[in-house]
Amino acid sequence: MVDLKGYEFWFIVGSQDLYGEETLRQVAANARVMAEDLAKDGLLPGTLVLKPVAVTPQGIKRLFAEANAAENCAGIITWMHTFSPSKMWIQGLALNAKPMLHLHTQFNRDIPWDSIDMDFMNLNQSAHGDREHGHIYARMRLPRKVVAGFWRDGEVRRRIGVWMRAAAARLDGERSVVMRIGDNMREVAVTEGDKVEAQVKFGWQVNTWGVGDLAARYAQVDEAAAARLVEEYEAAYTFAPDLKTDGPGRRAVLEQAKIEIALKGMLEAEGAGAFTTTFQDLHGLPQLPGLAAQRLMEQGYGFGAEGDWKQSMLLHAAKVMAAGLRGGVSFMEDYTYHFEPGHEAALGAHMLEVCPSIADGKPRVEVHPLGIGGKAPPARMVFDAAPGPAVLATLVDLGDRFRMIVNEVEGIRIEHPMPKLPVARALWKPYPSLAAAAESWILAGGTHHSVYAQALTQEFFRDWAEMTDIEFVLIDKDTRPDRLRDELRWTEGFRR
Repeated sequence: MVDLKGYEFWFIVGSQDLYGEETLRQVAANARVMAEDLAKDGLLPGTLVLKPVAVTPQGIKRLFAEANAAENCAGIITWMHTFSPSKMWIQGLALNAKPMLHLHTQFNRDIPWDSIDMDFMNLNQSAHGDREHGHIYARMRLPRKVVAGFWRDGEVRRRIGVWMRAAAARLDGERSVVMRIGDNMREVAVTEGDKVEAQVKFGWQVNTWGVGDLAARYAQVDEAAAARLVEEYEAAYTFAPDLKTDGPGRRAVLEQAKIEIALKGMLEAEGAGAFTTTFQDLHGLPQLPGLAAQRLMEQGYGFGAEGDWKQSMLLHAAKVMAAGLRGGVSFMEDYTYHFEPGHEAALGAHMLEVCPSIADGKPRVEVHPLGIGGKAPPARMVFDAAPGPAVLATLVDLGDRFRMIVNEVEGIRIEHPMPKLPVARALWKPYPSLAAAAESWILAGGTHHSVYAQALTQEFFRDWAEMTDIEFVLIDKDTRPDRLRDELRWTEGFRR
């Protein structure tokens, strides 16, 4: 699991040097109280770092230059305790390469009605200073998240925490690699994309390794190490009866253990946070990585089937954002619909590769033939996804830009057994309805692959999209396909 405390968030409090030393000492003291209290709150997962009060253009410019050079600085929070003329901030903001959050708050919650005077007003004029500060972001067309409210309020802290998680995922992407094992599935459009532009926008290096590299590692895996990993599987999951003793099923599980060890070794050697496979390129492997891919997703790696590197990258970003939160995050694929009036729903699954973090209960390991890929029957985890609120998110390449599409959904408990469908699966009701959500998704160009997130809301993905300067489309309870069509056309004009 990712340790989000390893990501720093610089807290820069603004003022000016016209107020005198006594006022500036009070500003610094109040900022220290706030920073220490915020740093103790579990809603803020990163490490908050208080910086000296910003009072001159030179000091502000220097702070932003230092932030750019700081490898662990994932973002900057600004707050204007007093008035801080925004022309002082122009050079610093022009240099800045970090995500920004503008916190609009004030140190005191209440107005001290009986004692308020002009000295108090000058010291506690965030209502004045933050409006000046906000103007320069708008004037310079700079992306940022604005959070307004009293700094001790839980909702304010929750929103800061969401932004921190998104910023950590962005910085993680700048350090990571998507390992494409083989190429994309042939003739498929949505798994293609501009890998150079992806590195410009997201920081991810998207490169290819031959399946032969994986096969060579697989062939060298120690049988005893694989057997020990199978014992770990047996302790963590329920095994089908035919897998508990030596035989073809148990040996199929052993093959997945060897693939997992080989895959993880490759990922670690290259510093990769995500990977893809395709059933059309398995030369040298006995099975399609099924259980192995599920296990690696459970450990935090991103995955995309059929070479879908965009969703593998997005899944890993979601894993970073969700670190320590309740609920899971998984690769997903829309498969089939249930159109019963009043009970409309979508069934999602994949051939094998759905992450057990979204499971309702303990997954069951089974071995069954796979009617595609031409390899031996692979082991996989079989389970139903837990019910509850979730979102579907996908990343598509429109040729001239990337677009993220997010649909709010409600996971539904699967009431009917599906004995002939031995795969992991999820059932959900999309908002505003199955028909309207499907129309909207298709109008926006959404792919059949997505990230299914129980641990995250649309706000996490929106913040990440804002930081990476890509288009964001939300499908929720208020969406109307006819209006969305117009909004997509307006956005097309704006983006061009």
